[in-house]
Amino acid sequence: MTQANSTPTAEETAFDRPVRVRAGFSLTFEVPYPTPMLFVVQPGDRLDATGTRQRIIDSRPLGAASGIHTYVDSHGNTVWRTVAQPGTFTIGHDLIAEITRNADPVLPHLKKMMVENLPDETIQYLLPSRYVDSDLISAEAWDRFGHIAGGWAQVQAISDFLFDECAYGYGSNSSTTAKQALDSRKAVCRDFAHMGVAFCRALNIPARYVCGYMPDIDIVPDPVPMDFHAWFEAYLDGQWRTFDARHNKPRAGRVLIAQGRDASDVAFSTTFGSATLTHMKVWADETDFENTLDIEPNPRIF
Repeated sequence: MTQANSTPTAEETAFDRPVRVRAGFSLTFEVPYPTPMLFVVQPGDRLDATGTRQRIIDSRPLGAASGIHTYVDSHGNTVWRTVAQPGTFTIGHDLIAEITRNADPVLPHLKKMMVENLPDETIQYLLPSRYVDSDLISAEAWDRFGHIAGGWAQVQAISDFLFDECAYGYGSNSSTTAKQALDSRKAVCRDFAHMGVAFCRALNIPARYVCGYMPDIDIVPDPVPMDFHAWFEAYLDGQWRTFDARHNKPRAGRVLIAQGRDASDVAFSTTFGSATLTHMKVWADETDFENTLDIEPNPRIF
């Protein structure tokens, strides 16, 4: 029990406003021959020192996900591993996650950590990676944001700039880098996350790419078909902090699936051969506590 005038622990504060989210997906591929495939699609239980809590209440496999082999990668993500057989191959899952209803915290007082004081495990998130060519935008990063005092203030200025200067829309593809998206000034959530990570790394702030489900909680529902969402986290004052340049405002209901250096670490599917994605369904909506997975989900279909 928390004593009077003491600071509540993460365990005590995480579920002060709980909400349950029904989330899941179904992917269908046409496969010409046996093809090894990886999927990074499974959220897990998590609790961090900022009070962010996520607990998977129920989860059911769909299609080929039943009995699939899993392992944990170097970033702590659960990876599904299988060999898709020739023909129509469908895989997915359906789950209920219980999370805090609180929106992303805003902590403008947070300071930037000196590189020499950063934990060893964060150093990899300072370096350029496949889609985060931070070395190519270093000069622009320091020109635009180098004069801003404070770690949170710098990262928020990055998010503000990207939100204001880049139009949301399809103009990129699976090989587009942060620099290319920045030059085009057109981006989807994947690009916004890569650009945010790139600017942070150029300013010596560790940053990583994050993907998950993003339901419409406490906002007007968006009629656009649902997709997996991407945002980024910056390491400030000893903790990973959430930023989302695509929306650029605190949001509730994030169900985190995975994090990594960039999208190459957390691609929802990786194919070692030929497999064509022909159908995709994703759903993520607030659900009543009484609801169970016996009720059909209401996916937004691509």
